[in-house]
Amino acid sequence: MVDISSEEHIKKYCPFDDSNNIAFTYLLEETADFKIVCDYNPLKEGHILIIPKEHIPSIGEYPDQLFNNFLKVYQKVSKFILSNYGSLSTFEHGKIGQTVFHSHVHLLPFNGNSIDIIPEGKDYIEEIKNLDDLRGKKEYLFFSINDKKWIVNTEIGVPRFFRDRFANAIGEPERGNWKIVQNDLNLRKKFDTESIKCKNLWIKWDARN
Repeated sequence: MVDISSEEHIKKYCPFDDSNNIAFTYLLEETADFKIVCDYNPLKEGHILIIPKEHIPSIGEYPDQLFNNFLKVYQKVSKFILSNYGSLSTFEHGKIGQTVFHSHVHLLPFNGNSIDIIPEGKDYIEEIKNLDDLRGKKEYLFFSINDKKWIVNTEIGVPRFFRDRFANAIGEPERGNWKIVQNDLNLRKKFDTESIKCKNLWIKWDARN
C-alpha cells in the first residue's frame, strides 16, 4: 500500500515539481532558483506566487544561499506590487494547513488590518521584524500587510487558512478554495473569462523597466 504522506510520494506528485503544470501558465519571470508566476486562480489582480525550483516545504527551511536569493526576488516582487497597485500583503504556510507541500509565497495587493485576517484578535498573532524570524521554523503561519509582519497561533491553522481568510476579507469567498474552482464548471468558466486579471499583470510586469 502506498503511503501518500511519505516525503517520497509527496515529492513525486508535487505539482510545482512539474514544469508543465497549469500553475505555471502565466510565468512572469524565472531565475536560477525561483519561478515568479501569476496565481492561476488569483484572489485579485496582482496576485503573484514565488516558487522555488527545489522541493522545499517553506521559507523556514530554505538553506542560507537560497534564502538570500529569495529575499532579492521577494523585494523585487514587493516593489512591483506596491508601485502598480498601491498596497502589499504576503502569506505563506509552514508545514501546517498546506494543500501543496512545496513552498509558494503569495504576494498580492491588500490594504486592510490584521483583524481583517485574524478576527480572533491580537492574542492569536505575534508581530515579527523580518523574514529572518522564520528561519529554522517548520510549523508556522506567516502573513504581512504593508510594512507589518506576523506569525499566527497554529492552533487555529486549517488547510487554505490564508486563502480563505483573504478571500473573505476582499469580499469574494468563492475564490478561496482553488480545488472547488477547478472542479466547478460554472466557477471555472467565470474565472476563465477573468483571465484578464493575469494578462493585465503580465503586461505591467513586462513594462516595469
